[in-house]
Formats: sequence, structure tokens, C-alpha cells
Amino acid sequence: MGNVIQKVRWGIILLVFVVAGSVWYAVAAKESGRVLTVAFLDVGQGDAIFIETPSGNQVLVDGGKDKTVLRALRSVMPFYDRSIDMVVATHPDKDHIGGLFEVGKRFSVAAFASSGVAFDNTLYKTIAGSFKALGARMVPLVRGRRVALGDGVYLEVLFPDRILPPEIDTNTSSVILRVTYGGTSFLLTGDAPRAVEGYVVKTFGGALRSDVLKLGHHGSRTSSSKIFLSAVSPRYAVISAGKDNRYGHPHKEVTDALKAMNIPALATYQKGTIVFK
Repeated sequence: MGNVIQKVRWGIILLVFVVAGSVWYAVAAKESGRVLTVAFLDVGQGDAIFIETPSGNQVLVDGGKDKTVLRALRSVMPFYDRSIDMVVATHPDKDHIGGLFEVGKRFSVAAFASSGVAFDNTLYKTIAGSFKALGARMVPLVRGRRVALGDGVYLEVLFPDRILPPEIDTNTSSVILRVTYGGTSFLLTGDAPRAVEGYVVKTFGGALRSDVLKLGHHGSRTSSSKIFLSAVSPRYAVISAGKDNRYGHPHKEVTDALKAMNIPALATYQKGTIVFK
């Protein structure tokens, strides 16, 4: 009987420590300062970017190819957090949206944003349909849209400039976003090819300058032209790609261009999840 009582006491003590730890974690997070977090998640060969404003509003841009994104999210979100304010699909390729189906099953998502293209793509239709059925607000992203995330953090759409036809190449339809917070900015380009980069440079010119650039198409030679890199002039370039992937990403032409322009490259296949605060 004494052993049973002792076990119960230890159980209560353990529970108190767990609850107290959770409370202090929340307090510490709230008091940690006016910090924006942008995390380029390690999801292998794919893209997934987690954004959290100082007061805790959260956006997930793409979700990798499978449920690997859930493990990556656990590394940047507290275990008790089961909601995300907005999920963005830059385009319907599996290595960008395959994991979003699992995200929709595990998290309450308030809004689902995309280019608005009516793709004839079973995976995309299933994912978009599931978010809509779960009550998420559907948000089309076209140039000129500026989403206020709170705390002075904004999500600006630079491309596409209109709702594109469904037969368009999926990479060409990639949504290009810029996250801004005060004087700091992050440029997220999906898999946008060089032709789209050129169009965006002509449209925005020097206004493209950003502190961090997520290289298009995982560092493929089809993206990251020298003209585009020069216009953005980032302090850091992030490469989201899987180790020893079969595509050879990032391509040497791109890494050579970064070195020539003295732009430091950070790669998820080398460093794992890359977090900027």
C-alpha cells in the first residue's frame, strides 16, 4: 500500500513539473521580444517554410512531399500548438504540397492561399478541397495583394499578376512572396523559372532587394539567374533540397554564381532546418 501511495505522490509531482514547464515556456515565448521567426524546414527534396510573427500568428508556405513536414514543424512549434493561421501552396507540384494533406489532418487551418489557378491536378484538387471542407477560408494570391499578419509583418504577392490559365506550366505559375518586418525582408520564389524572374525584375527593379532569398527550384539552373540575384542582392541565399538528390540540386552554375557575387549559401541538406530570427 505504501508503495502505491509513493507512486501516486511521484506522479503528482511529475504532473506539476510538466504543467509548470508548459506555463513558463509560454511566458518565456511571450516575453522573448518583438521577434519574427522564419524557418526553412528540412523536408528533404522539397520546400516548406514556417513563419511566426512576434505575437504568434503562423503561416506555412508549402509542405514538402509527405508527412516529413510534421516532424519538421515539431522542431519549431510547441507540442501543444495545433493551429496554423494560413497555409500557402505556391504551386501544385508534389514536393511542395504533398505534405499539406497531413498538415490539414493534424492542425486547424484558418485560411488556404494559392495562385487561384484551377489546375487539373488530382493531388492539388484533393488538398484544396480538404481545406475548404474543413472550413478554411480560400485566398487567391495575385500581385498587389498584401496580407497583414499582425505586429507589422506583411506577406506581399509579387507574382502572378493575374489568375493564370489552368494549362500553364506548374513552375511558371509559382507564387512569389516577400515577407517584410520593419527593414527586414525574405523573398520566397517557389520553383519560379528564369523567365518569371526576368519579368519580376522588369516589374520591380531595385525594389526586389531582400535580406534572405529562398532560391527557386531548389537551386536548379532553371532558376536564380545572375540578373535576378543581382536585383535581389541578398545577404543570404537558402537552398531547400535533399541530400544526394537525383536531380543534382543545387546545380554548379548556381553555386558558382553565388560565390562570384559573395552571397553566402545555407542549405537544408547540410544544416537541417535553417531558422532566422
